[in-house]
Amino acid sequence: MNLNQIQNVFFVGIGGIGMSALARYFHTLGKNVAGYDKTPTELTDELMQSGISIHFEDKIDLIPAEFTKETTLVVITPAVPKLQSQWNYFIERNFEVKKRAEVLGIITKNTFCFAVAGTHGKTTTSSILAHILFQSGVDVTSFLGGIVENYNSNLIGNGKTVTVVEADEFDRSFLHLHPNIACITSMDADHLDIYGDSAAIEASFEEFAAKIEDKNNLFVTTQLPLSGKTVGINEKADFEAINIRIEKSAYIFDIKTDNELINDVRFALPGQHNLTNALMAFAMAKTYGVSDENSKAALNSFKGIRRRFSYQIQSENLVYIDDYAHHPTEINAVHQAVSELYPGQKVLAIFQPHLFSRTRDFADDFAKSLSAFDSVLLLDIYPARELPMEGITSEWLLNKMTNSDKKVVEKSDLPTEILKSNATVFVTIGAGDIGAMVPNIKKVLNEKV
Repeated sequence: MNLNQIQNVFFVGIGGIGMSALARYFHTLGKNVAGYDKTPTELTDELMQSGISIHFEDKIDLIPAEFTKETTLVVITPAVPKLQSQWNYFIERNFEVKKRAEVLGIITKNTFCFAVAGTHGKTTTSSILAHILFQSGVDVTSFLGGIVENYNSNLIGNGKTVTVVEADEFDRSFLHLHPNIACITSMDADHLDIYGDSAAIEASFEEFAAKIEDKNNLFVTTQLPLSGKTVGINEKADFEAINIRIEKSAYIFDIKTDNELINDVRFALPGQHNLTNALMAFAMAKTYGVSDENSKAALNSFKGIRRRFSYQIQSENLVYIDDYAHHPTEINAVHQAVSELYPGQKVLAIFQPHLFSRTRDFADDFAKSLSAFDSVLLLDIYPARELPMEGITSEWLLNKMTNSDKKVVEKSDLPTEILKSNATVFVTIGAGDIGAMVPNIKKVLNEKV
């Protein structure tokens, strides 16, 4: 497919974080971009403000008349059900319809491609890497799964020769990519509704890793059973973070390689998982040829990602952090970071489970992760693309938790419960619509400050 010949691009599910990055990309190329999504969000508002046409009703007559079969590419996401009317309209009329991952594959095929894979850490690692490359003057375009605070966007750069992409394992999407340098941050069991079991997930990651023939260009954490350059914290690895200390809420550390020591690297995102992500990005950039000084400067100036341990309130007597965590491993990482930064303080976690199938498949692990917090408020399960499953509820999950202070609450009752709490650190966690509730929660908590 020759993207240069495409005049119009229509997105079914344009409000998704990955889809919106592609929409921004085609818009910057001067294409006529439009799309559908189920509900308005802050992200769709931003896209519309940039000049992209979006509607929120699944009606065929809302498709712009100039979007003809001969001139239009249609991009779809698995998050939208196949019964969607517009999707079927395009299929029945033989439009060029491609998955988001396929389009990324086409874009990256003729570039030098950095691909960041892993069940956790993709967005943070790829965003840090994109920031390093862009700040170092590399001719890069980066398609990211989060809004980077430095740019207020999930599309960084407008380069023609280098790309950075998140290599998404969902639906085996990452197998469409053409990476030159890649990393795998983790490969825990997830998306079991797609894969069935953890062995199938690992096999898929191994297939992705095989795309990198020169294993000097593949980076993995020391825990993974894969060949490649290793990255680790205080453990023997090809790129190792040592002498780690915390100064003014930021990590200061040294990076040890086989033949050199890079001193006093500063990185402000909390949590050892984020330290690993930064180290991974540094290693990939160094292999490409970015100088140590440029990488150090970029790590120091990286402000973080919206909804990734994102500070909403940071005062002397109250802290509020919002995070996208939706898997037990990610919740553990949030707890580790909070405990490291605020030892001895009472923490209230507000969690919205994401997907009935994920809640069912990892219920015991979720219960263990959540039980580590002093207090927990559970919202109802966010269904996303799924229908309810009998017996799989937040109340069922709550009963598995060992906390003495735990409760299932309705969204409407959340402000009251927050005001009743004597916690000093508040954390909202989840990948559903809890993100849209953050401004109101912040407003309520400001009454306590």
